[in-house]
Amino acid sequence: MPDEKGIDLPTDETTEPGDLSLGLGAAPDEDIDRIEIHLDFDDDDEAEAEADIHLDFGEPDDTPAEPTVRLDDSDDVAVAAKQRLTQDLSDKPGQWYVVHTYSGMEKRVKQNLDSRVRTLNMEDYIFEAVVPTEEVVEIRNGQKKTVTRSVAPGYVLVRMDMMDDSWAAVRHTPSVTGFVGHANNPVPLGLDEVIDMLLPSVIAAHNAAAGGGSTQRRKKVELVDFRVGDSVMLTDGPFTGVHATITEINVHSQRLKATLEFMGRDTPVDLTLDQVQKI
Repeated sequence: MPDEKGIDLPTDETTEPGDLSLGLGAAPDEDIDRIEIHLDFDDDDEAEAEADIHLDFGEPDDTPAEPTVRLDDSDDVAVAAKQRLTQDLSDKPGQWYVVHTYSGMEKRVKQNLDSRVRTLNMEDYIFEAVVPTEEVVEIRNGQKKTVTRSVAPGYVLVRMDMMDDSWAAVRHTPSVTGFVGHANNPVPLGLDEVIDMLLPSVIAAHNAAAGGGSTQRRKKVELVDFRVGDSVMLTDGPFTGVHATITEINVHSQRLKATLEFMGRDTPVDLTLDQVQKI
């Protein structure tokens, strides 16, 4: 029978329990479309497993976030340097190839190759050899020092026109072990690859010219004394003399995180560099 709001509530005794049918204004003599709402409170294990929803928000993390290195006006230096370098490389003849050398012999190979080019009169085919470098601030024994090092240790870039004589002049240079790629038919680098390798040295040259000015770009900072996974001994604090393992290093704040065993459990500790000693 319809109630005062026009909702037909079935009174048929055959209606299944839990089956609530709503007649939405249909004529009494017509078939009524029904919307079935099943409320199943069965304790079946499989049904319960399917409906089980876990909301796991984890434990609150009180660990201070790593400091964010923000971009500033000095990054315009890198953009401008890249534009100049791209234009400069585009105007130069020849293609760039990578030569593999003995470890630590990159500068010697460049000197030897420059000498061979003059001796063999290959200036029209071998134009220049470059050791890609970058400036890095190293922290050693708590002291900061700016050093220049190779971007790709064991490799030298050579700009040249590839032919049999020029290939032989480079390949037979002392301390050269060969071209990277196909031994007898090397594949030249793309321009973007060359720019990526040479850009750090261009920026370093700008930094040197700028001195300590506000346009000087931030250098990469590396901690030389410690690496993640190193075993250290604590030299200060309540755990003095205890051994720990480094799990994280923040070179900018000069702090590190480590784990040590305390009462049978691995315990994380936050330390400064002067609180640990490498074992």
